[in-house]
Amino acid sequence: MRRPPPDPVRPGQESVWDYPRPPRVEPVRARVTIELGGERIATTGRAVRVLETSHPPVYYLPIADFAPGALTPAEGSSFCEYKGRAAYLDVHGGGRTRAGPAWTYPDPSRGFEALVGTVAVYAQQMDRCTVGDETVVPQPGRFYGGWITSGVVGPFKGGPGTSGW
Repeated sequence: MRRPPPDPVRPGQESVWDYPRPPRVEPVRARVTIELGGERIATTGRAVRVLETSHPPVYYLPIADFAPGALTPAEGSSFCEYKGRAAYLDVHGGGRTRAGPAWTYPDPSRGFEALVGTVAVYAQQMDRCTVGDETVVPQPGRFYGGWITSGVVGPFKGGPGTSGW
């Protein structure tokens, strides 16, 4: 399937079609938060994001910046051709538990060492995730974990008909 035409980019925005493949990791300057069960379970100014062609950024927060007890090991794992083997985590907050919506790379592949000790979450399974003062929109689909903000434009992989991009 051919790549779709990129959406227009306005000042202050970036296109996911300008992101690299293989992906890269870069620091995030904005404050990043995650809420579940009406409770803020993570706040950090030390997040990193992974940028990959056609995907909104995936944000990784230091495990140390989650509330105590917010993360527990979950069943299963997966393998990314770039980052290596991921381990899954359950997320707890405000009396709620979400099974397996977070992942970490305990021993990532070369070039992704910045992910050691960090966790990413599927925004659609949380009450709210923010970058700066903006509430993120989850990447379409159920497989990818990108967070969409007004600073990034697509079209984004993950929705119906995009698997061949």
